Amino acid sequence: MASSSGTKDVGPQRSTSRRMTKMASMVEAGDDNTTVDSETVPSSLASIAPILRVANEIEPENPRVAYLCRFHAFEKAHRMDSTSSGRGVRQFKTYLLHRLQKEELETEHILANDDPREIQKYYQNFCKKNIREGQYTKRPEEIAKIYQIATVLYDVLKTVVPSSKVDNETQKYAKDVEEKKEQNEHYNILPLYAVGVEPEIMKLPEIKAALRAIRDVEGLPSFLTSAEKERPAHDILEWLAAIFGFQKGNVANQREHLILLLANMDVRKKNPHGYEQLDDETIKELMNKILKNYQSWCKYLHFDPILESPRDRRQQARLLYIGLYLLIWGEASNIRFMPECICFIFHRMAKEMHGFLFGNVQQVTGDTFIINPKGEEAFLKEVVTPLYEVLRKEASGNKDGKASHSTWRNYDDLNEYFWSGKSSKLKWPLDGKGDFFVHSDMAKPANKKDNQPVGKPKTNFVEVRTFWHLYRDFDRMWIFFILALQAMIIIAWHQRGSSSVLFDDVVYRSVSSIFVTAAFLNFLRAVLDIVLSFKAWRSLKSFQILRYLLKFIVAAFWLVIMPVTYSRSFQNPSGLLKFFNNLGADWQSHSLYYYCVAIYLIPNILAAFLFLFPFLRRSMERSNWRIIIMLMWWAQPKLYVGRGMHEDVFSLLKYTLFWITLLISKLAFSFYVEILPLIEPTKTIMNLTVSSYDWHEFFPNVTHNIGVAIAIWAPIILVYFMDTQIWYAIFATLVGGIHGAFSHLGEIRTLGMIRARFESVPSAFSERLVPYSKEEAIQNLQDDTTERISIAKFSQMWNEFILSMRNEDLISHKERDLLLVPYSSGEVSVVQWPPFLLASKIPIALDMAKDYNEREDADLFKKIKTDDFMYFAIIECYETLRDILIALLVNDGEKKVIWRICREVERSIRNQIFLKEFRMNGLPLLSDKLDKFLNLLMEENGDDQSYRSHIINTFQDIIEIIIQDVMNNGHEVLKEVYTFQENNKKEEKFQNINIDLLHSRSWREKVVRLHLLLTVKESAINVPMNLEARRRLTFFANSLFMIMPRAPKVRNMLSFSILTPYYKEEVLYSTDELNKENEDGISILFYLQKIYPDEWKNYEERINDSKFVYAGKDRAELVRQWVSYRAQTLSRTVRGMMYYREALELQCFLDFADDKAIFGGYRAIDKNQSDYRILKEQAQALADLKFTYVVSCQVYGMQKKSRDVRDQHCYANILNLMLTHASLRVAYIDEREETVNGNSEKIYYSVLVKGGDKLDEEIYRIKLPGNPKIGEGKPENQNHAIIFTRGEALQTIDMNQDNYFEEAFKMRNVLEEFLKTHHGQRRPTILGIREHIFTGSVSSLAWFMSNQETSFVTIGQRILANPLRVRFHYGHPDIFDRLFHLTRGGISKASRVINLSEDIFSGYNSTLRRGYVTHHEYIQVGKGRDVGMNQISLFETKVANGNGEQTLSRDVYRLGRRFDFYRMLSFYFTTVGFYFSSMVTVLTVYVFLYGRLYMVLSGLERRILEDPSLRQSKALEEALATQSFFQLGLLLVLPMVMEIALERGFRTAIGDFIIMQLQLASVFFTFQLGTKAHYYGRTILHGGAKYRATGRGFVVFHDKFADNYRMYSRSHFVKGLELLILLIVYEVYGHSYRNSSLYFFITFSMWFLVASWLFAPFIFNPSGFEWQKTVDDWTDWKRWMGNRGGIGISPDKSWESWWNEEQEHLKYTNMRGIILEIVLAFRFFIYQFGIVYQLKISHGSKNILVYGLSWFVMLTALLVLKMVSIGRRRFGTDFQLMSRILKALLFLGFVSVMIVLFVVCDLTVSDIFAALLAFMPTGWALILIAQACRPCLKGIGIWDSVMELSRAYEAIMGLIIFMPVVVLSWFPFVSEFQTRLLFNQAFSRGLQISMILAGKKDKTPSS
Repeated sequence: MASSSGTKDVGPQRSTSRRMTKMASMVEAGDDNTTVDSETVPSSLASIAPILRVANEIEPENPRVAYLCRFHAFEKAHRMDSTSSGRGVRQFKTYLLHRLQKEELETEHILANDDPREIQKYYQNFCKKNIREGQYTKRPEEIAKIYQIATVLYDVLKTVVPSSKVDNETQKYAKDVEEKKEQNEHYNILPLYAVGVEPEIMKLPEIKAALRAIRDVEGLPSFLTSAEKERPAHDILEWLAAIFGFQKGNVANQREHLILLLANMDVRKKNPHGYEQLDDETIKELMNKILKNYQSWCKYLHFDPILESPRDRRQQARLLYIGLYLLIWGEASNIRFMPECICFIFHRMAKEMHGFLFGNVQQVTGDTFIINPKGEEAFLKEVVTPLYEVLRKEASGNKDGKASHSTWRNYDDLNEYFWSGKSSKLKWPLDGKGDFFVHSDMAKPANKKDNQPVGKPKTNFVEVRTFWHLYRDFDRMWIFFILALQAMIIIAWHQRGSSSVLFDDVVYRSVSSIFVTAAFLNFLRAVLDIVLSFKAWRSLKSFQILRYLLKFIVAAFWLVIMPVTYSRSFQNPSGLLKFFNNLGADWQSHSLYYYCVAIYLIPNILAAFLFLFPFLRRSMERSNWRIIIMLMWWAQPKLYVGRGMHEDVFSLLKYTLFWITLLISKLAFSFYVEILPLIEPTKTIMNLTVSSYDWHEFFPNVTHNIGVAIAIWAPIILVYFMDTQIWYAIFATLVGGIHGAFSHLGEIRTLGMIRARFESVPSAFSERLVPYSKEEAIQNLQDDTTERISIAKFSQMWNEFILSMRNEDLISHKERDLLLVPYSSGEVSVVQWPPFLLASKIPIALDMAKDYNEREDADLFKKIKTDDFMYFAIIECYETLRDILIALLVNDGEKKVIWRICREVERSIRNQIFLKEFRMNGLPLLSDKLDKFLNLLMEENGDDQSYRSHIINTFQDIIEIIIQDVMNNGHEVLKEVYTFQENNKKEEKFQNINIDLLHSRSWREKVVRLHLLLTVKESAINVPMNLEARRRLTFFANSLFMIMPRAPKVRNMLSFSILTPYYKEEVLYSTDELNKENEDGISILFYLQKIYPDEWKNYEERINDSKFVYAGKDRAELVRQWVSYRAQTLSRTVRGMMYYREALELQCFLDFADDKAIFGGYRAIDKNQSDYRILKEQAQALADLKFTYVVSCQVYGMQKKSRDVRDQHCYANILNLMLTHASLRVAYIDEREETVNGNSEKIYYSVLVKGGDKLDEEIYRIKLPGNPKIGEGKPENQNHAIIFTRGEALQTIDMNQDNYFEEAFKMRNVLEEFLKTHHGQRRPTILGIREHIFTGSVSSLAWFMSNQETSFVTIGQRILANPLRVRFHYGHPDIFDRLFHLTRGGISKASRVINLSEDIFSGYNSTLRRGYVTHHEYIQVGKGRDVGMNQISLFETKVANGNGEQTLSRDVYRLGRRFDFYRMLSFYFTTVGFYFSSMVTVLTVYVFLYGRLYMVLSGLERRILEDPSLRQSKALEEALATQSFFQLGLLLVLPMVMEIALERGFRTAIGDFIIMQLQLASVFFTFQLGTKAHYYGRTILHGGAKYRATGRGFVVFHDKFADNYRMYSRSHFVKGLELLILLIVYEVYGHSYRNSSLYFFITFSMWFLVASWLFAPFIFNPSGFEWQKTVDDWTDWKRWMGNRGGIGISPDKSWESWWNEEQEHLKYTNMRGIILEIVLAFRFFIYQFGIVYQLKISHGSKNILVYGLSWFVMLTALLVLKMVSIGRRRFGTDFQLMSRILKALLFLGFVSVMIVLFVVCDLTVSDIFAALLAFMPTGWALILIAQACRPCLKGIGIWDSVMELSRAYEAIMGLIIFMPVVVLSWFPFVSEFQTRLLFNQAFSRGLQISMILAGKKDKTPSS
């Protein structure tokens, strides 16, 4: 029987398994396959998922009913897609059918004999048990689930049971469920319709008041239901939904949103007890916040805002307007990026609503209208979708980011349409035929080609790819620097050693020529304004075009007038001056020029006047009065944003002083170091006559050696324009350091400093982090009890902080015990400090007392009291020991002995006879015995009899030692106590012990603490040992002494949300990923164990401790968590952010708990007591009210259904995070296939889910108009989820960030910053927060990046915020004023490519819209950074691309033009200017070397610079030395060193700086300079910017040579080799002086740059110089170079594919970019032209024929190569002999020619090498020109030849770069040195160990 039954069981399972192979991925998703079918339903069958979930839920209780549910689901699926045409439908139906076949046989009836009765019985029982009986006892989330199950069960029942056989009871239950199911759906935070156990949050009076307000629908028209019945709305949002057709999910979402906003804002205004109504001011304030932008928009366009309401219904009307705006915003999808478009929609709909509300009374009857409600998706279809379609179609014009920005309209263009009066002409309802809805596809004439779209023009601005944007945006800066340069050159030219040169008439007149230059520069600006905005002219109004034209005419007028009048001021003009002089011959006045200058300067004088009165300028710019607009018309363009951004006078004075000081320093340095020393050499050079050249000179008659002058001055001028960046770095470092010191940063930076100031930490904590009213604060000064409560409150927080570090494994158990503070100090008369402060005090005191020979108490006590902590330790030990001994004793008489001993001690101390009555030499013996006694008390075996007897014996020993060895009169004390107790004489004393005390947690903690105080002999000065724990302790302690707002009570704090965008990054590492070894045998787990050895040890201690609840947990899961919490994973981020909630709950406890609870301790609270249980529930309710965390997992829905193993792991891990953290919410885009009009279409939804019992529960679902990703992905991911956030503040947290408990405790302080006004009525709109970079210990590169990033997020942003006032948002953990930003376009911008750096644009947008950005350093969060060379380079590439795109953007243009002069300088040098300066730094090297190349090869250097008058001049080198500082990365190091010095001490800073240099930090920074310069320049010229995923993993792997070559070939290697050739040619042919140390420094820096660019990727590549890897790399490189390309072959597989991809940017660039590429390529021809005349074979001839002959040689060589290539292709396969003969003939011909040249023409070996230097660059130039002209060459048919020539060049370049790596790999010590350089010592040791182990593993099997 057993056998047959076994066979029967096994057979079907095998069959099912075999036929379910197509669904294998579903089964692999998890261990529990019951959830598989419900969670992997194909998107086109999504509606059956709830049925399958119910089946899984009820299966354990009734498998037969579960089977019926699945059968119903199968039938429904078949009806929905009978042909199984949807994606994955066929496999799913097959899987479900097999399961049903199996279950039909296996399931049995339980309640009845057939299915109809079975399901009816089950349904009735279910409803009776769970709904009728349980609805008043179950929690709302349980009720919601019950109603969901009941609804599904009844649907199934109707298909199983004929309608005639459904009994009355079933129908009654069904009707009840149907009526109540809408009120019992899954909720987010507020269970609004809860009827059972009322949650604590719904009892809050503020929530009740808000609910009452929105449910006030009195006076609102009713509407008809679907049954044609009239019914009033339940609340105002439902009424709005009925009028306008908003979606149900949107209404539910915004209902909760509005209630929470009202409740949180209202409770701050009043006492939370005893109020029922919302304050009118609350509603008014909220309306003003939400509709402020709408009101501004109306004023700007001179519309009347539709916000009026009758006085008696004002509150209701205001709520209606707020609700309407929120509902529009909540459903607007991508239109949320267009805030003024939303204003337009609101304006029209508010007008419509106003008509319903106040125009609906019929004049005759007096009746009110009954509204016929619109369909649920009416608003989506009629309003959102048409607007979205315009967005989508325009976005499709960007051709995946490759099309020019000027050919399509982005979000900003479309939004700015609504800044004009044109928007008022749009019909309402939208008809789709208006001007706005015309796009490129519709407006293309028949005669235009596809690549020339003529659609709607750009709006107000055109993003054209050109560097001229830099001049146009920051024209005032360039004009200032150019005029200053001109003036300084003129002054230096005329200077004769006299300081009064400025007063010389000739000099004065010459300097005044700067106004002529100014006129030209202003004319250039006017031309650029017209040219760069020309494509937007069709969208401009006539008066705007008129302004452009008038500006141009005026600039042209001054361009003519200035030179004419200036020339008239010279008495004897000549040349061009004479021409201009004759133009004004009739005007004889020589002073006319100065009159013109005076008139010309009037606008500048007026601007300077207004600059001094910023409030006046601000008021004028913001004014919407037409008269003011007319007056301001010339000064500023008519734009909605960028008006009135001027700061207050005090801020203005601060940054003005900063820049004036800086500019004086910079100009003085430029004059005396860069310009003045070059004047005399320049004059000498220009006066020299050169008669002969070393080459054929095309312009021999050019006077003054102008070419040499240009070659010398060009690099100096570049340095002049760049070195302001260096001066900025110096000044910012100094000012930032001073500012940081005044902010109290770094006052506590070591453990010693904490110990020294710990006594004042509790008071600082109470002052800043404990909320008190004014009355309480006054009472605190007078009340000692209050002080003890304050210390107790500090203890709660401090202990939670310490325990959080223990849970994170930063500290050990012993360190934890040393750091904890007792919760209550009520039983001890002194403050109980943490043991790490008191450690070793008792042993020291014992030694002191033991050896004390004096007989006076006063001396001993004086010595003890000199150390406060020693005194506290002694008193605490004495009192604690007394309490423990008395508590252990049962017998009253024995207790009296202890009391009598204590009285003797206290009496003797009081009478100063302690040393006479007590023997100090007995104390060490007592201490040893106490140590043993306390150890016994701490043991676990509390019920063992022998253990009990041990305690009694030790106790008796202690008493005996006290009586006999310590006390002089001990026996008398005993005798006195027992005199009156005769019956005790015969019994043994001290044997009745109360051992039950050992089970008390608080009592045990007291014993542990006493033991620590008595026994820790070594100083705890190094506790904790972990560096991260030390950093957190010191920063937290230091922050308590910094300036911050006082904390409010939790109930009164601002509410806030956190939003984290997530795509496909790691959530939690899998076990396989942890243990997967790379080629060196290193796994991630091994790697982390070596980097964090102390934390791994602490982890093992934690999980092996029986007190922690890890007994039943999977150890592998715990290891996964330990590793993931040290990586950049979502789980780490979520854990960190959830500290906010933990902190809020603790703060609620401290706010509301009574004294007893506070003294008892937060963790020791008895949750079984009703009062404390309610307190806990209140704390959780307030935490829910104040804090929301939404993770926007865009692809969560896709991952749920995916068959990919990694996706399934991500889904399971995210689900687990939701189940672990109840308050975590996940928002995702659900993509479904639905049949619309017979066609299958993709429908998109925004969905919010939370964790349920085992699976996620859907809360809200909002249909979208289409795919939300039409621009940049991350901002659109944030945008779809932002509607689910709550509160008044929003913190943006990236996926690579972390948080800490102690920092979360300060969040309510930071949020108070939003309520502080700055300089008038301005409140912050973005709060900047500093970061700690936690990836610094991973490798030396990570350390460099960590230090660089730390300096930016601290000293860098500190100076940006104050005094410079140009801090924006940088993708860091900034906190946004949520209501300000959600009504102004959101927290980022999303237009494709142009908004690549999406985060900073939110800062730009905030500033342009009059926001105020601050920065605060008393709180911080953690952040991870890229840790490997290639990761870092990808990041730098992304940022450089982003800055290139910013340069083209309208935001930078508007800020550059609208800021005042000094703020504009701050803005430039801290954003795009930094990248432009990086590019100029590299350009300076090129210009210098090409200038020297020209001088060397032409022979001018030898003839001019060897002149005696110039021989010793060092001017050029001194001036160029400046550039080297930038190049070597010293600019980045300065603020880094200052910040380290400020926060960790000057000595540490110097040490770190030296170590960084030893670890080749300069090589790294020089290399990254090349990355910045290359990608910034290429982005502006050609585009090609794109998001680059850097990856956030640990870099423990070796990058192959081919990978590095692909990544750095164009950005570094090609440029490095070019500079190498330049330096070689200069060294070989140069004849200049070589004895100057500065000359050595300059050339050294250039050689250093070349070496860094060529070899840094290999120096910082793990195992980069290991021989075997080098061999493998070479093999891989050859394979890659040889592979042919083609369609579908990726760039990493073939050189051809990569080469074609590298030219992608040239395909999409404009003609200007092509021409510039060709022009730049011509620089390579100078080598050939110059070197051929240096060859000995040329015999000194300077004839042009020599150069022509060299081209003949070049073309011959190329022709021969082409012949070889053709021969190999034509004859290589079929005519091998012919091919060999051809090769032999070519070889013989080559040898013959070379012999003839050597013998006849005097060719030398050096000539051959020189020819290589000459011809190689020429070939590269031809390749570059050919790439630019690719379409032409493809047409001619020689493109393949170009590709082969390129392949040859790439092979040679690769060989040149690879050879040094090969040579260094020969030496084993190089690889070992590199490993120590890259990784810390522990890992280096670990690496060697792993290699040894690997070797042993290899040997074991063979043996």
